[in-house]
Amino acid sequence: MINDLLNWIDNNIMWGPAMIIFLLGTHIYLTFKTGFVQKSVFKGIKESLRTEDSRKGDLSIFGSLMTALSSTIGTGNIIGVGTAITVGGPGAVLWTWIGGIFGIATKYAESYIAVKYRRKEEDGTYMGGAMTAFEHLNKPTMGKIFAWCCALGAFGIGCSSQSKAIVDVMSANFNLNSIVIGLIICVLTGLVVFGGVKAISNVCEKLVPFMSIVYVLGCLIILVINIRYLPETIALIIRSAFSRRAALGGFVGSSIITAARAGIARGLFSNEAGMGSAPQATAASVAKNAVKPALVGSTGVFWDTVVVCLMTGLVLVSSIVGNDAISCVLADGSTISGSGLVSACFGQIPFLGKPLLTFGILTFAYSTILGWSYYGENCIKYLFGKKAIRIYQVLWIVVIFIGAILTEGAVWTMADILNAAMCIPNVIAVLLLREQIQKDTKYYLYEDHLEEVDSELN
Repeated sequence: MINDLLNWIDNNIMWGPAMIIFLLGTHIYLTFKTGFVQKSVFKGIKESLRTEDSRKGDLSIFGSLMTALSSTIGTGNIIGVGTAITVGGPGAVLWTWIGGIFGIATKYAESYIAVKYRRKEEDGTYMGGAMTAFEHLNKPTMGKIFAWCCALGAFGIGCSSQSKAIVDVMSANFNLNSIVIGLIICVLTGLVVFGGVKAISNVCEKLVPFMSIVYVLGCLIILVINIRYLPETIALIIRSAFSRRAALGGFVGSSIITAARAGIARGLFSNEAGMGSAPQATAASVAKNAVKPALVGSTGVFWDTVVVCLMTGLVLVSSIVGNDAISCVLADGSTISGSGLVSACFGQIPFLGKPLLTFGILTFAYSTILGWSYYGENCIKYLFGKKAIRIYQVLWIVVIFIGAILTEGAVWTMADILNAAMCIPNVIAVLLLREQIQKDTKYYLYEDHLEEVDSELN
């Protein structure tokens, strides 16, 4: 009964047609408002590798990007894409990609306001995000609403769903008890989380690049195996995205709106564009002005969705097209889980397939747990002060364990609902500050003043 209620809320209220139009419409609107900032994404990648000499900030610009990517490159890139395909058909892959392309502008805009209106705390650390932007707008109540949504939403997208993913893959491959796995995750997380944002950043700087390269190599191996099916795969993805019926062969899903909803919702789960979560890490970076770190922060969507999610989608759809043994529908007529579909596809690589997938899910999920713990702590600090952080950290560890023993469907549905709840106030803040975003983007980015110091920036 609880699962049915959650699914109804998810499908009809939080992720109904209105939410899809609201989010995708914002992505498109901000793309025009920022002068198609997507065209500067490679400049942002180049800037992410440079050393910033400003003393204002807690993390290096690369460290803040890796912390943000630690939360965005997670199980949403693997299991989330698999779930999107089983629900919305192959067309969901294209909608995920479209949402990601336009979402770069929203990620840029929300990162900009997080840095522009950040504040320096009494302990010398920096805090920024939709909550501090609302303070600038003299709407502190809206800031508190966002902070509550983020602090609670973190338990879904960044905690319980990630521990569940780790349990699923470890149970399937090593036949370990979920309680034992949950306890191990709790210990490994506690060792880093209790060390604060710099400890989290130090781990993420080393883990994120390595885990991403290993996973992408695994995807490339499968795409080489399926290379003769790629033209048919691409045609099927495009055709299904705009078909009145997305069900073809072993695929399920039944309409454009089903494919769009599945693709955009799972894309948001993965890249977080519009949620206002990752910009909190960007706000802690050293910065001369707000535009440069915002541009670097926006590249996270490129890596996460345009590259990693697309790779996963091509792997899964091409595997179903070229292998009769792999299907979205089980022998009894039921729908396979997202994790089950991914496992079947990676099983095509002799000997190395399942170890690669296991490594990918373990590292992606663990890094996401670390990154999201910072966002949740940041919002709790905003609401209740620094003393409340330790209580939240303990709750974080408890929810990791609870998530490890929940059913997959309930975990992902709750994460979807909480994601949407975060989006609404965050997007409102971005839209209210759109003119300032446009003005500074033109001056600092398009008129080549990226190295100029903004004297008003904290």
